[in-house]
Amino acid sequence: MQEKNGFRKIGVDTGGTFTDIVMSVNGNLFTHKVLSTPQNPALAVIKGVSEILNQHNINSYDDVEIVHGSTVATNALLEHRGARIAVITTKGFEDILEIGRQTRPNLYDINVKRPSPLVHADLRFGINERTLHTGDIQTNVIPSELDELAIHLTTLELDAIAICFLFSYVNPKNEQIVAGHLEDKLNIPISCSHQILPEYREYARFSTTVANAYIRPTLEKHLSTLTSSDEFPNSFRLMLSNGGCISTDTFESAGIQTVLSGPAGGVIGAYQIAKTAGYDKIITFDMGGTSTDVSLCDGDISMTTESTISGLSIKVPLIDIHTVGAGGGSIAYVDSGGALRVGPESAGADPGPICYGNNGKDITVTDANLFLGRIMPTLFLGGNMSLSPDVTRQYINKFSEHIGLSAYEAADGILKIANAAMERAIKVISVERGFDTRDFALVSFGGAGGLHAAFLAENLGIQNVIIPPNGGLLSAYGMLYADVVKDYSQTVLLKIADDGSEIHQQLEVGFASLIARAESDMKNEGFEGSQLNLIRSLDMRYEGQSYELSVAYIDKNSDIVSQFHSLHEQRFSYARPEASVEIVNLRLSAIGETDKPDLTSAPQTEEEPPDAIITQNAVVFEGETYLTNFYDRESLLPGNQIEGPAIITEFSATTVVPPYFSVVVDTYGNLILQMK
Repeated sequence: MQEKNGFRKIGVDTGGTFTDIVMSVNGNLFTHKVLSTPQNPALAVIKGVSEILNQHNINSYDDVEIVHGSTVATNALLEHRGARIAVITTKGFEDILEIGRQTRPNLYDINVKRPSPLVHADLRFGINERTLHTGDIQTNVIPSELDELAIHLTTLELDAIAICFLFSYVNPKNEQIVAGHLEDKLNIPISCSHQILPEYREYARFSTTVANAYIRPTLEKHLSTLTSSDEFPNSFRLMLSNGGCISTDTFESAGIQTVLSGPAGGVIGAYQIAKTAGYDKIITFDMGGTSTDVSLCDGDISMTTESTISGLSIKVPLIDIHTVGAGGGSIAYVDSGGALRVGPESAGADPGPICYGNNGKDITVTDANLFLGRIMPTLFLGGNMSLSPDVTRQYINKFSEHIGLSAYEAADGILKIANAAMERAIKVISVERGFDTRDFALVSFGGAGGLHAAFLAENLGIQNVIIPPNGGLLSAYGMLYADVVKDYSQTVLLKIADDGSEIHQQLEVGFASLIARAESDMKNEGFEGSQLNLIRSLDMRYEGQSYELSVAYIDKNSDIVSQFHSLHEQRFSYARPEASVEIVNLRLSAIGETDKPDLTSAPQTEEEPPDAIITQNAVVFEGETYLTNFYDRESLLPGNQIEGPAIITEFSATTVVPPYFSVVVDTYGNLILQMK
């Protein structure tokens, strides 16, 4: 569905350093950036949206649709700065969060430390209740015990509560009783595992529910600040980690679904642009101020149902994104062994890199790029923000003396170390999963992506690098393409007969209840009938396995067993046709298609734009200094070709074309970099 005349849509992405805004009005795109406000991220959102509307003389929020992606939930988890919460669980299972799983991230590291659970043992409470795996209640909740617990909880100054009982995904009655009682007594947010994740495997369900309770007050405060402001609409849509969005009016307090919303917007935008340009196998590379997010799309966006964030198991449907602490604001330092290190600590937005002139003292990746001449200090953010090269030079000179290198060697070393960290991240989602990076194009975006993309491509053997227009704001841009999506799941644990018969009726019954919920929820979002697309799938495994594969389920004629064997062989290089197969979970995605901006193309030309070269400046590559042309990207035309070295500047980003690369502008305005 394409954008309607008179329709205005805004994508807002809150990052660690900048808050990005992209607005589409009748097919025309407008962009804006403001510094993030980490202490209260909503302030930057309000400021940025108000400014872009004022810049274009839009005085009303009527017919303005806003999709907002936020790092509020992510940062609360990463920094362990969430709410003070308590956990109520089945007696005897209070330590599930601490026990976790047997998996060890570093198998041979004898000094490995488990992350501390989000809830201390003193705030984990067990009560006498028991639901069997069949759904039968063996032990009911005792009212007097619940009254005593409620009285004790009122003395603990809690912000939220998580309730996680055994087998509540089969029968949630006991969780509902406890939640109803405590809501009346405490008047604080309560997250129940049967609502957040109605699936088996206690640790994942408990961990996800607790994480939701932990971030919920922080997220609700953020949303309240936005909706209570006179300069922001009362209703807007939140970007979700699954690549969809949902209205705040119908948001069911499952804040954990937003934990990777910003990076998800970037993948959506990159996939849309690459697909339109004729590339269906891509690796997305999103380098911002604090972190780098990468994802692999082999013909379609890769999804997963479980992720680990700061050591915590988060089991919700989300785009398969791998994140490392390497960004433009990553701080360079010397470790106790005398080795040069970069990140994961970041200078953030305040004070930011030294070159920002906000009294920053720590050298960052951005400072190193500026020192080597790869950023023009007077052209940063289209000239709206001037950088301080002299101050940066003083700090880098002092730092280089400390480590015994020349200033240029120190700056180059900082960039190479940052590049190595990002290369490892790309290999995790590609080489380690059996993919050859040479078969993919690299789609680079984020404020710092274009500064590093060519160097990563060279080291990974990638032939084509795509730099979309407004690459520094692509996550916000991708939010303009987000459909309204809600995901549903239910554990069933069904064993399939040899021929797959006698199972489809049970599946149809199970899906019927999920579909009824989806149709009701999506009707509240404004989608029903032909406007609504329902996608069904099954989590399947061989009997005895501890992991599943997702298999599409169309209808009762679907040969799900053969599909599973084929998928298993594709993924793991073998299949076991003689083995029994189980269905673990039913999954349903409900999708309501939204209005989207058009991607416009222009005819290619051989005409050389006279005003494209802004200036020439000395830039250092591999220790050698090159007199390099700086180009204004907006002046370049489709079909223009540039030989490296070159620097291409635009409002939101800078693209470095090394001496051994060339670049061509395609019909959609993308920069396509290739090695000579």
